[in-house]
Amino acid sequence: MAAAAELQGKYQKLAQEYSKLRAQNQVLKKGVVDEQANSASLKEQLKMKDQSLRKLQQEMDSLTFRNQQLAKRVELLQDELVLSEAKGKNKKKSGDSSSHLSQEQKNVFDEDLQKKIEENERLHIQFFEADEQHKRLESELRSRLDVLEADTMQHQAVVDGLTRKYMDTIEKLQTDKAKLEIKCQTLEREAKDCRVRTEECQQQLKNLHADLGSRLDDSLRIIHDKVPFNDTRSSQYNALNVPLHNRRRQLKLRDLASQALAFVQDLVTALLNFHTYTEQRVQIFPIDSAIDTISPLNQKFSQYLHENASYVRPLEEGMLHLFESITEDTVTVLETTVKLKSFSEHLTSYICFLRKILPYQLKSLEEECESSLCAAALRARNLELQEDMKKMTAIFEKLHTYVSLLALPSTEPEGLLRTNYSSIFTHMAAALHGLHDVMKDISKHYSQKAALERELPTATQKLITTNDCILSSVMALTNGAGKIVSFFSNNLDYFTTSLTYVPTGGAEFVNPIFAECMLQYKKKAVAYMKLLRKVQQSLEKIAKLEQEKEHWMLEAQLARIRLEKESQRIAERLKSSVSGQLIEPEQESPVLIDATEQEKEDGMGKDLRDPVKSTSLIGMLTVATDKEPTDAECREDLIKNHYMARIVELTSQLQLADSKSVHFHAECRALAKRLSLAEKSKESLAEEMKLASQSISRLQDELTTTKRSYEDQLSMMSDHLCSMNETLSKQREEIDTLKLTSKGNPKKNKSR
Repeated sequence: MAAAAELQGKYQKLAQEYSKLRAQNQVLKKGVVDEQANSASLKEQLKMKDQSLRKLQQEMDSLTFRNQQLAKRVELLQDELVLSEAKGKNKKKSGDSSSHLSQEQKNVFDEDLQKKIEENERLHIQFFEADEQHKRLESELRSRLDVLEADTMQHQAVVDGLTRKYMDTIEKLQTDKAKLEIKCQTLEREAKDCRVRTEECQQQLKNLHADLGSRLDDSLRIIHDKVPFNDTRSSQYNALNVPLHNRRRQLKLRDLASQALAFVQDLVTALLNFHTYTEQRVQIFPIDSAIDTISPLNQKFSQYLHENASYVRPLEEGMLHLFESITEDTVTVLETTVKLKSFSEHLTSYICFLRKILPYQLKSLEEECESSLCAAALRARNLELQEDMKKMTAIFEKLHTYVSLLALPSTEPEGLLRTNYSSIFTHMAAALHGLHDVMKDISKHYSQKAALERELPTATQKLITTNDCILSSVMALTNGAGKIVSFFSNNLDYFTTSLTYVPTGGAEFVNPIFAECMLQYKKKAVAYMKLLRKVQQSLEKIAKLEQEKEHWMLEAQLARIRLEKESQRIAERLKSSVSGQLIEPEQESPVLIDATEQEKEDGMGKDLRDPVKSTSLIGMLTVATDKEPTDAECREDLIKNHYMARIVELTSQLQLADSKSVHFHAECRALAKRLSLAEKSKESLAEEMKLASQSISRLQDELTTTKRSYEDQLSMMSDHLCSMNETLSKQREEIDTLKLTSKGNPKKNKSR
């Protein structure tokens, strides 16, 4: 999988590099096309300028030729004029006709000369303008040539950089290709190893299938022969089954219940303060009871408000009992939350209290409006508070309705269908939002009312303080309602899905009686499991004690045998040394021997008279005899006890082997699952390798094509740049020749 992820990453990097190269290729293509268009336009401009220069050259040649003719004509005319003047001096005596003819010829020559002079001046002006235009065109072409050379150098640098980058990319791709080939080879070797392991696991899986099939047949036969009926087929019997204990779910519900308890406690405190401070306000406004007697309406209203604690406190107590009923060991669903019914009853008594005080509260506000000190703005605030109090009572009645419906599954299962749970929770969330909005309106309107009453001339400090206390309690109610709304909205889905109970294999409604029986069975099951655990611990202790008992019995028997051997050795030593002893020691030694033998016989007789018990998994063995033990019997007892201890040890080893076999069976199943997953991952890796190889070959083809296209484009651009350099060099030579010709011609014209 890691190799596949690495191949996928390499492929993504190659794809990104390829997309970048394609984008750069498009940019270069666009730049080449633009440069080709610019070069074509420059060629056209150069052709046009060349044509204009040729025309100007021809005009200049024609003008110079015409100028030369005119100069020769002027010289001839001057020579003729000199000759005519000389002839005039010699022939002064000629007639009037000849003088008149020479005068007309002179006038004609003068006019012709004047025209030639004007034409020559006009040609000089045109030549000067053409020279200026030529210089300006030359400067423009030079600047254009510098710009083109700079662009050419820049493009050449870009082309060189791209070439180097493409070469580096090609080298990198070649190295990546070599690495990928090495990885492919390693993956192929791993695939071969996986194939071998797969065959082995398949063989083990076949053996396990055969073993499990035989065990399944045995289990089915035992179930068919021993199990009388299947209780999950009947919904009534299935409802009595103890569900799986979800400790995490119970802890979550207990945490939510603790949060709800804290919110209800805050709400109860705020309601107590609100009703108490409202009672104080009724006692001091609009008439202070310390100065004058308040109205009978306000007296009754104050009396009812004084009883608010007996209606509000039970809400906290009911929520506390509900929280205490949700423990870690129970199954908390709507069918088992019996304490929700008591909370609903306490809420019912509080709703009755709100209904009882609502008319007096409305009449008390009307009485304040009828006071002479009540302005129009204050009267409007009182009317708004009347509407708010009506809305608050209606909202609490809605909440009471929904809580009563949620308490029905624990008392009357037919009164509420499970399909309606989600809609009830949704409507309850909407009602809580409405309570929050109403409390915000009350807070807003009462703050405005308190500000207006503060400005009254008869407002006392006691009234201002009481209004501030009422406003703080209303703000606490608003904050508490907002916390409850956010808490309920955040956990709405969890309430809808977790507060229902359907047994395993069942899909029908659970009767509360069945739920109660199920909880009793659950308690019995917990007690039974604890008893089994104690029994298991006791059995383990008994087994340890039996092992210790057998161990010490063996130690005692070995010690007794050593004592017998030692007593025999002492007796033999006494018999061997009886010849060198006195009579008194000779009499004492048999007594000692008799005492030791008597003690040995008493111990052995006691051991053999008492039954020998060995408690183990194969049963209890009891050996009792009235015969006196011999050495062979003692050895037989030792061997028997040793083998009994060995049997106990082998039995424990057999149990350990059984547990290891079960663990090995579970490991084999896990290996089979891992094998199937490995086969799937191998197939996916093979597909990814194929895709990666295809993508690599495709990328290589694209790289070769792009490389060739870029090489062609680079060759074309180099050829184009060479041609542009040649044309520019030709243009420079032509410009230099034009400069030389334009500089030489004005001198000739000036001299002429």
